[in-house]
Amino acid sequence: MAIVGGRRGAAFKPALKLLSEKVQLAALCDISDEVLSLWRSEFPEAQFFRDYDEMLKKSDCDAVFIATPLFLHAEQAIKAMRMGKHVLSEVIASATIDEGWRLIETVEDTGMTYMLAENYCYMRPNMMVLNMVEKGVFGEILYAEGGYIHDCRNLLFYPDGRLTWRGEMSHRCLGCTYPTHSVGPIAQWLRINKDKDGGDRFLRLASFQSKSSSIPEYVRKNFGEGHPGIRPDFWRRGDSSITVIQTEKDALVVIRVDYHSPRPHNMTHYALQGTRASYVSQRHGGEDPLIWIDGRSPGKSPGDASWEPLWKYRDEYDHPYWRQLGGLAERFGHGGGDFFVFKDFIDSILENRPPPIDVYDAVTWSSIAPLSAESIMKGCMPVEIPNFRSKKGKK
Repeated sequence: MAIVGGRRGAAFKPALKLLSEKVQLAALCDISDEVLSLWRSEFPEAQFFRDYDEMLKKSDCDAVFIATPLFLHAEQAIKAMRMGKHVLSEVIASATIDEGWRLIETVEDTGMTYMLAENYCYMRPNMMVLNMVEKGVFGEILYAEGGYIHDCRNLLFYPDGRLTWRGEMSHRCLGCTYPTHSVGPIAQWLRINKDKDGGDRFLRLASFQSKSSSIPEYVRKNFGEGHPGIRPDFWRRGDSSITVIQTEKDALVVIRVDYHSPRPHNMTHYALQGTRASYVSQRHGGEDPLIWIDGRSPGKSPGDASWEPLWKYRDEYDHPYWRQLGGLAERFGHGGGDFFVFKDFIDSILENRPPPIDVYDAVTWSSIAPLSAESIMKGCMPVEIPNFRSKKGKK
């Protein structure tokens, strides 16, 4: 494997070492000499590059892990697959609808394995809820919520006030710019794009966003009155965005993305409502995720029904992944997701099986970003979500 983007890629060093019988680091590409030096000290036998195209041509790699700024993901993935390399891509997969279609065409043309590294799908409670959904605990799914709510203001700027790539995204882009952490687990619960066993499809969305107030205050406090970021109109992205999605089977999904607002560190929120059960993830540090199951949870009538900790049912419904490998996974970042996503990608190649989060999932989930901007520019009107599994969905 080769890795492009050594700073984020560093989170996977322990997985590289742990899975050394299956995968070896062939090359590392980064524009920072400091980052290259840190990797070289731990993996002296690998090759090191500052230029991505040069790495693809000269390194002896079978696969590429793309951990660069998100605007680069699609083009770098397409280049790698056209040169016979499998691809694991950080989120989001594609920033435009056209990029998404080109990714799909490349996978179909080359036959290479492509997987999206959406680690939030692998967090223990999300996988446990997935297991419960698959076993029929929730009945028919009617409604879901997902939220990525993470105070990232410090990540938008370099120390001298210049914008990082995240800052540039908030400066230039509208709406739900980072959707996959929120929507990925929900899409799996609803079996989006899974034609077999009662699958569903995202049909249309409408997006809304608040004004931008938190970032101008942050800029004024940290960089002074001379910084252009003190003007609210400098930031196209509002502090908080809401996207409402309707599925083909008339389920509703609400996605909130907010990485501007000041708040304590608690990045995710999920909720799931079915005809037989309801789930709410923890909203504050230290709380347990909660579940109510009709006929099993306390309460004989709707008026006296009570929530229970999700973990009460762990012995019965913990996902097999976590039963088998939880002791290893919990050492890794993003609630163990960094380990599972890496392992699944490698195993899908070595065992010649489809990856759990394939290119159709990747593009569908990522399309929420450009479609959200389109909806807002049209006065928050609904826009159709292409059926990326059908050529007829391409306009």
